[in-house]
Amino acid sequence: MAPTFYVGSEAGLKKLDEYLLTRSYISGYQASKDDLTVHAAFTKAPSAQYVNVSRWFNHIEALLRISGVSAEGSGVIVEGSASFTEEADAAPVADAKAAADEDDDSDVDLFGEETEEEKKAAEDRAAAMKASGKKKESGKSSVLMDVKPWDDETDMKKLEEAVRSVELEGLLWGASKLVPVGYGIKKLQIMLTIVDDLVSVDTLIEERLTEEPINEYVQSCDIVAFNKILHQWWTGCYCEAWRLIFVLLCFILSRKIIYQTLLFQF
Repeated sequence: MAPTFYVGSEAGLKKLDEYLLTRSYISGYQASKDDLTVHAAFTKAPSAQYVNVSRWFNHIEALLRISGVSAEGSGVIVEGSASFTEEADAAPVADAKAAADEDDDSDVDLFGEETEEEKKAAEDRAAAMKASGKKKESGKSSVLMDVKPWDDETDMKKLEEAVRSVELEGLLWGASKLVPVGYGIKKLQIMLTIVDDLVSVDTLIEERLTEEPINEYVQSCDIVAFNKILHQWWTGCYCEAWRLIFVLLCFILSRKIIYQTLLFQF
């Protein structure tokens, strides 16, 4: 039995939004003519409050601009149009429920019955989306920072303790030293390692190191050096590539020497 979608009211859009919560497409695992059928019922982009419908609508729009849709699909029925006015949007909830009750009296279920396989596939997709939503540690960077005191009377030991008291996820303080600036004033030069997606150096300086109570000791901070840290696997690949180039050059050189030797003998 082909599922039926009613996109001409808030109630219908809300049910469509719930339907697309665990689905990327109207039916199956790729865009099909079922998506085009439902998409054609929208005369304008859906409201952003329907998050899943908006995601699906924008995706189908992009596919139509880039490559089109060719899969057949399993067939759907669309009732109503998404071109209703603002007055229709503001209709009482009771009217929407009444319309839904009338639809329930018909022989066709709004979305059809899901098979056990479809339910399992939806659960698997939901689990995959949840897993992909977890924080992933991206690249890391090594930063060398100068931390300057107010004057020569600032207690540099307390200044360093105040700086190191800042604790953030993805932030690791490293070695430090005091560097003379002049007129008896010294600055703190300190290393730190950050996870790029978790820590912003600008935010660290503006919102933590130069704000109370740390600004009692810290006058300003400057970034001296900022370097990306290569992943271990990339470093290994880089070294392996140079090793292969070296072997290849040795092979070419040895062939050339052998050729010249034979040519000289004859």
